[in-house]
Amino acid sequence: MADYSKDEIKRIEKKWQDKWAADGVYKVKDDTSKPKYYVLDMFPYPSGAGLHVGHPLGYIASDIVSRYKRVKGFNVLHPMGFDAFGLPAEQYAIQTGQHPAVTTAKNIETYKRQLRQIGFSYDWDREVQTSDPAYYKWTQWIFSQLFNAWYNKKSGPEGKTEPIAILIAELEKNGNKNISAVCDEDTPVITAEQWKSFDEKGKEDFLQKYRIAYLSDTMVNWCAALGTVLSNDEVKDGVSERGGYPVERIKMMQWSMRITAYAERLLKGLDTIDWPEPVREMQRNWIGKSVGCELDFKVSAVNNQQSDLSIRVFTTRIDTIYGVSFMVIAPEHELVDKITTPEQREEVTRYIDIAKNRSERERMSEVKRITGAFTGAYVINPFNNAKVPVWIADYVLAGYGTGAVMAVPSSDTRDYAFAKHFNLPIIDVLEGPTSDITKDNFEPKSGTMINSDFLNGLSWNKAIEKALEKVETLGIGIRKVNFRMRDAIFGRQRYWGEPFPVYFEKGIPKLVTDKDLPVTLPEIDQYKPTETGEPPLARAKDWNYNGNAYELTTMPGWAGSSWYWFRYMDPKNENEFASREKINYWKDVDLYMGGSEHATGHLLYSRFWCKALKDLGYVDAEEPFKKLINQGHIQGMSKFVYRINGTHKFVSNGLRKQYDVTPLHADVSLVDNDVLDIEGFKKWRDDFSNAEFILEDGKYICGTEIEKMSKSKYNVVNPDDIVTNYGADTLRMYEMFLGPLELSKPWNTNGIDGVYKFLRRFWNLFHDKNENFTVSDTEPTREEFKILHKTIKKIEDDIDRFSFNTSVSEFMICCNELSSLKCNKRAILEPLVIALSPFAPHITEELWEKLGHSDSILNAVYPKYDEQYLVESSFEYPISINGKVRVKMNFALDMPKEDIEKLVMASEAVQKWTEGKAPKKVIIVQGKIVNVVL
Repeated sequence: MADYSKDEIKRIEKKWQDKWAADGVYKVKDDTSKPKYYVLDMFPYPSGAGLHVGHPLGYIASDIVSRYKRVKGFNVLHPMGFDAFGLPAEQYAIQTGQHPAVTTAKNIETYKRQLRQIGFSYDWDREVQTSDPAYYKWTQWIFSQLFNAWYNKKSGPEGKTEPIAILIAELEKNGNKNISAVCDEDTPVITAEQWKSFDEKGKEDFLQKYRIAYLSDTMVNWCAALGTVLSNDEVKDGVSERGGYPVERIKMMQWSMRITAYAERLLKGLDTIDWPEPVREMQRNWIGKSVGCELDFKVSAVNNQQSDLSIRVFTTRIDTIYGVSFMVIAPEHELVDKITTPEQREEVTRYIDIAKNRSERERMSEVKRITGAFTGAYVINPFNNAKVPVWIADYVLAGYGTGAVMAVPSSDTRDYAFAKHFNLPIIDVLEGPTSDITKDNFEPKSGTMINSDFLNGLSWNKAIEKALEKVETLGIGIRKVNFRMRDAIFGRQRYWGEPFPVYFEKGIPKLVTDKDLPVTLPEIDQYKPTETGEPPLARAKDWNYNGNAYELTTMPGWAGSSWYWFRYMDPKNENEFASREKINYWKDVDLYMGGSEHATGHLLYSRFWCKALKDLGYVDAEEPFKKLINQGHIQGMSKFVYRINGTHKFVSNGLRKQYDVTPLHADVSLVDNDVLDIEGFKKWRDDFSNAEFILEDGKYICGTEIEKMSKSKYNVVNPDDIVTNYGADTLRMYEMFLGPLELSKPWNTNGIDGVYKFLRRFWNLFHDKNENFTVSDTEPTREEFKILHKTIKKIEDDIDRFSFNTSVSEFMICCNELSSLKCNKRAILEPLVIALSPFAPHITEELWEKLGHSDSILNAVYPKYDEQYLVESSFEYPISINGKVRVKMNFALDMPKEDIEKLVMASEAVQKWTEGKAPKKVIIVQGKIVNVVL
């Protein structure tokens, strides 16, 4: 005998969490007799702050799907792990001297405790941590496969990753004259004899031009204060996002991944996966495919001396070449120093110093910021021999295209703005409705060419083709497909990351043998770079491979997350990253839940690694994640108190306009339904201990504003507090009830009571007034069956559409209807318990046991709805008297009109309104309305 009280909730939830763990109910077996369903959350970075209520939103949704698919007969894989390497732990280690592994382990335990108490159905036996050597052994192994691989364009219709041994064999036999591969642009054509004449280092230097994982001099964002290279995402306005330290662009020998080899496949693959369109569009834009041509503009005399230099440009609009009025090259372009005149050198040098400290992402996105410097040099337009001035500007990137653009201000908004800013010529080349350059995006779909010699009068698309033919005839350029995406930098000058399985022998990078993996992180005295600027690993004593120095940088944060879903398939395997048998069964992720902020990072790199592993024969899936859902954010509901300026008095929200006040954030834990806990507020901060309060109706009412959930705004809600006060089932259902999964919404505890009361009403369906469990075996009525089957169908449809908020509403309606009928019948309640179990696993598991089942509800079968109960057999007719609805009456849908008329006219309610008068006519619209006309 027990009420669904808060003490009883705690008892029930602890009981089942302990029992689930002891019985191993979430342990997943590779049961090939069942269809598989793989549900995955983007694994979290374990920060010291733990979870706030916004974090579980996606986890709850994926857990509902996992539990639902299991009772629907699927073999469900639903694992969890931790993306455990990262800069925050390392920065904390630098400040405190504590090893990052210690703080990471502590943070992970906090996360696991919080996740367990919310009742997630994770198979913790499959947990992975990217910082565990047993895991990163295989990250290192995959790196080795990519180091020993190249991209053969001739292998298959789109090319393929192949072992580097195939390339070496061809070089030995024929050199590279017959090779078509993705490689460095400056790769020379060599003969077999030349290859054989190279010494070991020469051969390796040549192979580096082909390897998928390779070393090269690369422009990077270097932050001296942090002692590391930063990604574009980590730089804003020339300073580091973390700490605000200066960042400069420098060339550095770096490990990179040749993701550009997969650009076309990454682009096409977006049409084969069920992902949100905004994410796919972000990846399309990031990949940035452009079809056009490259051509050379000869440099005019430099410093009055004849020049044999030329600048190659890439353009998608060769038809507009007659409108070129200037050229812009990147500040880092290799010819800047050679072509800059003495008169312009000081200005150019000053500009380069400023530009080099800005990240590429800033330079690409800040379209309204117009800066540049004239080099003093000119190039010759190959179509009309016009002299064109050469400028440098940071909106042109050295790594995209050729690092130079032919500027046509009449046909490009950015060129137009640049020309207007620096008073450069603008030559019209297109006539028609789309030639208005003041439009935000110039993308001609009509119009004809003018001022263009042999292109005059042609539509823009025909003019492109004719101009391309001329380029090829003159031998001044080639047709070319370009991609905006560049190869991914893969090294970081940090300690807390995966060590590379690489050592250097006489300056040659070589791989540690597989049997010696993993290369583990050594102990060091400090976690910051050395005094000479070397990475932290340079501090390690006697850390080498057979006397040869290890690579001192570590892999980036995205290394371990680019393949982790495969490890969940076979997490304890010591001989392979996952066995072929397990991979063949689980194959890929059916549902992936995570944020859109990873669109051009983790989600892109995962697709890249998956394709490479497929090409090399280790996996079958071309794409890792079939369906992706981006859950929205739960925003903080900030609470404000209002201090009267110059005093220690605080005035309630409704009275604040009568005073001169300053709003201050109050800790949301001190506020219940907008009412401030005054005594708690006084104890919260010393400076508030003597505060006075002007109340309204005896209460201090706080103001409210929706903001990002943040510690600084005191609006972070800890899920532990919600679980303590209301239980995990209430938290789960309330987060779903807040609104559609994909939308952001504010956290407002004002509504959580309604969900808690629903669960208590549901509990009461099974108990009498004395709290005794009482369920009847009496046959249900048709009305009760109708309520049940309508609910079962709605929940099934909702979960299949990932519309969880409407499911919660449906359960509430169902519970209210059954409560009004005082229904306690097993045939109705038992199927409902199964339907509710994915949402509220603790209360339903308890009721399932009370219903007499010894096995877990996870092993139940989801009930099937019966269509016969979904067909309406009656209708509640609104009865109108002279056009005004006065009463409602229920009749069978197949009842004859004359019978309906007799019953309507005989009813006391209708007689009251007609006052005994005979109607002129009675209009009956079957299944719609009855109208009595007097």
